[in-house]
Amino acid sequence: MSTSSKIVVVSSLYMLLACLILLYTTAQGSRREALDFTIGVGSGSKDRDLRKACNDEHHTLPFKLNCPLPRTNIETLPAVPSESEILVFADQRLAVVYPVIQRFKSIITSDPLGITKTWVGSDICSYKGFYCDYPPDNKSAVAVASIDFTGFQLSAPTLDGFLDQLPDIALFHANSNNFSGTLSPNIAKLRYLYELDISNNQFSGPFPTAVLGMTGLTFLDIRFKFFTGSVPAQIFTQDLDALFINNNNFMIQLPENIGETHVLFLTLANNKFNGPLPRSIFKAFSSLPEVLLLNDQLTGCIPYEIGLLKEAVVFDAGNNQLTGHLPFSLACLENLEQLNFAGNLLFGTVPEVLCELGKLVNLSLSDNYFTHVGPLCRILIERGVLDVRNNCIPDLPFQKSVADCANFFAHPRTCPRMWSYTNIPCSHFPYSSSIPEMAPSP
Repeated sequence: MSTSSKIVVVSSLYMLLACLILLYTTAQGSRREALDFTIGVGSGSKDRDLRKACNDEHHTLPFKLNCPLPRTNIETLPAVPSESEILVFADQRLAVVYPVIQRFKSIITSDPLGITKTWVGSDICSYKGFYCDYPPDNKSAVAVASIDFTGFQLSAPTLDGFLDQLPDIALFHANSNNFSGTLSPNIAKLRYLYELDISNNQFSGPFPTAVLGMTGLTFLDIRFKFFTGSVPAQIFTQDLDALFINNNNFMIQLPENIGETHVLFLTLANNKFNGPLPRSIFKAFSSLPEVLLLNDQLTGCIPYEIGLLKEAVVFDAGNNQLTGHLPFSLACLENLEQLNFAGNLLFGTVPEVLCELGKLVNLSLSDNYFTHVGPLCRILIERGVLDVRNNCIPDLPFQKSVADCANFFAHPRTCPRMWSYTNIPCSHFPYSSSIPEMAPSP
């Protein structure tokens, strides 16, 4: 074979080899793409088998699986608190009472004025009804010092767990709401509390005796509620400036130690206090401008010591069962403007010295059993100052029937120490008696 022929044959072989290599390479690429397609995005039973294999790290497939990364369930991750949920308090004392306030908020059943809508966030001092100040034991601290819910019309079944859990509270006023239940004895632990007003609510039960141990308390108002039972005698000797217990259902005879009270403002009206008026009560009330004993169940005669009420502007003992004569010592009440004994069992003559009081604008003696009025008193009747309707005065209109009067006087009534009733122990009367300010007991 010639040299040129050999060259042609060798060239042909090289070209054939190159074509074979190219065909083999192309076939391997197609096979790999098909395998990738089957494993990665295929469907049907093969796909399900491969997905199952992806979840089994001990699979026996003869090739490496191209499995997707596992997906994370976002719902299982803990929530990251938002900025508004991270509470920062101005003082640790505020942080302590925050959950107390929020628990109380959760039991409020009625809030017609939307008060509790402001009880949100860490700025407790801006909550409506809450007031902050520094506590007595740390003038650099900030604490809830007073609460005034007066007139908010909030309703809640109890104050327990709220009021008694405010360690720095000094003043708590909740007049005219609809709080109910009883007061927790734990309020005695509130060392700074000096004013407590829970009047005009729905509280019930016995007198809240926890207040007896609160030596710092100076103002107690529990009017217009449903407290019942007795009133501890100790409360009248406690160092209070004001004690308002009227308009409840207390049933007790007024104690003799009431004369030892230091209270400057005291109301006992509209209860069920019974028995006679202690003679010492008028000494206790001698500095009071108003003495209110109306609508109770007081009995017996009016003591001579009523003349000690020299500061009284208003005296009201209407609608009781007081009896006997009016003491002449009433003439010593120079500041008196209103005197009410209507609706009792008083009788006899209306004292002329009483009608001489220069500041009287209202003297109500109606619905008793008086039988006579003198000329000075008749002048007050004409002026509309004195009301003696529904008595037993024969020559005046609008009196009780003869039968009613006769029935009353058929049962004689007497009073002790009758000798004291015509005496006037004040200096502006020239015929003043030498009777001491507190007449001795019989």
